[in-house]
Parts: sequence; structure tokens; C-alpha cells
Amino acid sequence: MSGAGRTSVANVLEDDGWYVSDNVPISLIATLVEMVRSSELGAQRIAMVVRGGDPSFGDEMQQLRRELEDGGARTSMIFVDASDDVLVRRFEQVRRRHPLQGNGTLGEGIAAERAIMDPVAHAANTVIDTSNLSSTRLRSIVENAFPSVAGRRLSIAVQSFGFKYGLPIDCDLVVDVRFLPNPFWIPELREHNGRDPQVRDYVLRQDDAAEFLDRYVDLVGIVGRGYLREGKGYMTLGVGCTGGKHRSVAMSEDLARRLSEATDADGAPLYDVEVTHRDLGRE
Repeated sequence: MSGAGRTSVANVLEDDGWYVSDNVPISLIATLVEMVRSSELGAQRIAMVVRGGDPSFGDEMQQLRRELEDGGARTSMIFVDASDDVLVRRFEQVRRRHPLQGNGTLGEGIAAERAIMDPVAHAANTVIDTSNLSSTRLRSIVENAFPSVAGRRLSIAVQSFGFKYGLPIDCDLVVDVRFLPNPFWIPELREHNGRDPQVRDYVLRQDDAAEFLDRYVDLVGIVGRGYLREGKGYMTLGVGCTGGKHRSVAMSEDLARRLSEATDADGAPLYDVEVTHRDLGRE
């Protein structure tokens, strides 16, 4: 999506040694691949930033990937996204028109592009939602999408959220902690959140909370090892409750702590862990 951070992703790849071309017309990609292959550069990793604007873009992209793979290339597509609210704010900050805005509103331009790009997002190998990502976290995700570049330690992002605000689009695993009693119904806890000691302690001492976290850490270990075997170096874990203020926040914080403390047989950390709270303060 325009404004979501495609150039930032391209910069990370270029820093890591990729041959990067920005704003490449889709009709020229196959030709460019062959030019780079046959050049003295001998580049094995080529990254191209492609912007969609035509309704047939999704079909053209799928056809292109089939042709490249038939020719012996391995392809991987990263789709860079952000929420509509964030895209609007970013365009307003830089005072630029959306490329599909025309004579309409900024929101109409974003909606038109999203309709075109939706099938592309569904076909992508990796979807990165940059709405709440720091530049450091974005770099970590992009680098760890290709472990041969960044090493073999799994990078894990733990994100709390509220189901009433919708599911995060970029989570690999989502768990529902609404099976725990809701501190919202306790007057002295209602105005606090899961980071506050009184809410944290209330949530974590509930029946099954600790056992759930113990078993989930084990599950993440199994899935994480499989991800590394399959060449994926990062994982995003979504932890949801009703509003994303109490239970999911407390459980996410403790899950992140447990994962940060996990080590291999030599005592080395297994994971690089970051925790964020998408909907905290939204109510």
C-alpha cells in the first residue's frame, strides 16, 4: 500500500546486500532479472519494489511469478500494509496526494488501492503491517524473513489486542485469553491496565493462567523450530481479550518475559522478543 513503507523495506534489503530496484514496471521485471543474472554482478538476490495501480495487477503478478519460477528463479513476495487511519495520517504529514486519489478524497484513493491490492496481499508470502512498528522492529522483521542474512535466532513479536477492534492481519498465531475472568468488572481494577501490578497479579493468579502460558511457550518452541527450518526467521503472536486493556496485556507481558528467558542447551537465548499493545489506551 502506498505510504505503508515499501521504500523502508527496500532500504533494509539494500543494506543487507540485495540488488534493489525501486518502482519497477511489472512488464520489465522478467527482463531486469535476466539482465542482472547475465551481468558481471552475478547477483543472486534481487529485490524489486512494485507499485500496483491497475485492476489487473494481481493477476499480472501471479503470472509473472509463475514465469520466473518456471525459469528457475525462487520468488518471495512481501506485502507492506498499514491501517487506513495510519495511511491517512502519513499522507497528511507529508502533504502528498495519494496516487489513486484523482479528484476524490484521500480516503477514496486508499480504498481504491486496497481493492486492487487485496488479492496481492492474500498471495504474498509475508505481510508486514507497519502501523505500529518502529524502524528497528521493521528492520528486524525484514532481515529475519531471510535467515541466511540475519542468523538463526527467531525474532518474536508479541502483540496484545482487543477482539472488538478486529483481528491483527499480520499475526502467525492468535490466542484468546477471554477464558480468564475480566478485571473490567472489578471496580478497583477497571481503570487500570494489564501493565499495572494489581491487574497483572489478578490475571496471572487465575486458575489455568500459568499452565496456559507454560504450554503456549512449549508450542511456540515447536512452531518456531519449524519456521527456522522453512526459512522464516520471525513470528508474530497475537494475544486477544475483549478490549485489549487488561487480560491480553498482562498475559502478553508475561508471555514475552517467559520467551525472553528461554535458552538453548548452551544457555544462549532462543529468541529476540518485543512486546507491543495495539489497543491499549484506545478505549
